[in-house]
Amino acid sequence: MLRRPQRAPVRRKRLIRALVAFVVLLGLAAYLAVQYVTGGPGAPRCTVQPEGGGEPYELSPEQAANAATISAVGLSRGLPERAVTIALATAMQESGLRNIEYGDRDSVGLFQQRPSQDWGTAEEIMDPVYAAGEFYKHLAQIPGYSRLPLTVAAQRVQRSGYPQAYAKHEANATVLTGALTGRAPAALSCAESRPAENAPGGTAQVREKLVREFGPEVLPRTTVAARAAGRTLTVPVTAGAAGTARQRGWQLAAWAVAHASELRIERISYGDRRWTAEESGKGWQQLPGDSRGITPTDVRITTAQ
Repeated sequence: MLRRPQRAPVRRKRLIRALVAFVVLLGLAAYLAVQYVTGGPGAPRCTVQPEGGGEPYELSPEQAANAATISAVGLSRGLPERAVTIALATAMQESGLRNIEYGDRDSVGLFQQRPSQDWGTAEEIMDPVYAAGEFYKHLAQIPGYSRLPLTVAAQRVQRSGYPQAYAKHEANATVLTGALTGRAPAALSCAESRPAENAPGGTAQVREKLVREFGPEVLPRTTVAARAAGRTLTVPVTAGAAGTARQRGWQLAAWAVAHASELRIERISYGDRRWTAEESGKGWQQLPGDSRGITPTDVRITTAQ
């Protein structure tokens, strides 16, 4: 009686090959995801240096600009740093700080908000200022949200299927919050971030975006200053609900460097520090002691046109 050849070893080999192929595909997908989020090798980079030292947090100019918008909207509402941290960690998880036009079911935007769940129209949600405002509006309605664990606060707003995923972003969100709220001066810098050729640029665009994100009180006397200085917009700095005058100045300076490529910003000066697109790899540089026209009470933003 002839026995059929055993096929188990063959099947096992096929299974092993399939598993190996699957692992390779997973690795490739992970690599492509990293390249998508970071912009790939050689791409312009923004870095945030943690207070007290340690490994800097890196992100692309696009991510930095979206993070700066999220922070500015929170500060314009007089919300505490904790609110900004919760919002940033949520956007890191939901979209990688990218304003994407797709997601689970009808989710779109930085926070993956859904038109079908009364977050607004898809067009509204794709506006980062609107999306951030809606997030903060819902967050502020949670009693004691600033004392809750970040995952709990974020989940009560988002109602995600993976609520614990927000926790992994808390450390980076906290570092980024310190830079964008001005608590950590000169902590955010963007390297190789020359002004984009096709960006609108100009002081008018900077002024419009500042007012829209921080509120009209941010520029009480800028129109005259901008006209007199040509390509330089002078933003007065005063203390307020968002902190001391010095902290307010670094909020505005960090916001400007995060939007430098988008708004064709060539130079930013505040206090005794200056950032330039031409020497962006050097970060914020100390100004010479005899520099004139630079005072701690003004942030000066010079555009390419």
